[in-house]
Amino acid sequence: MNNDRLEVTVGLTNQKVQFTGVSSSNLDRPITFDYLPPLGDGQGYRGLELLLMSFAGCVSTALVYLLRKKRQNIAKFTVNAQGTRGERSLSIQKIYLEVILESKDVQDSDIESAIEQAENLSPVWTMLKNNVEVIIDYKIIVI
Repeated sequence: MNNDRLEVTVGLTNQKVQFTGVSSSNLDRPITFDYLPPLGDGQGYRGLELLLMSFAGCVSTALVYLLRKKRQNIAKFTVNAQGTRGERSLSIQKIYLEVILESKDVQDSDIESAIEQAENLSPVWTMLKNNVEVIIDYKIIVI
């Protein structure tokens, strides 16, 4: 597979709007999409949930990479994400991330610098940047 090209396949799996999707790099790890009743059965992720999860995962990857690049120790890293829908509820207007990091040596300045750099390093953040307000708070638990 060419690294410049992303490929997914999504197929309908029931008589409502449930789909199963796979990527060409993870054919053995399908993801189920669905919508709330009555349109769907509510037995899968909604599209905006997956977008929010993609954002949280992409930003987390960038932050952990940047901190480890500075030789910072990370014992545990968790991100809680919340999305606020827009007026028509068909989009996410605001994303709030709460980063919880356990470390013996990460300082406020380290995580603040990593967040600033991640804004331009995370592909998903770059795509959303001009359309979605992003607020990131963090908590460092010293171990």
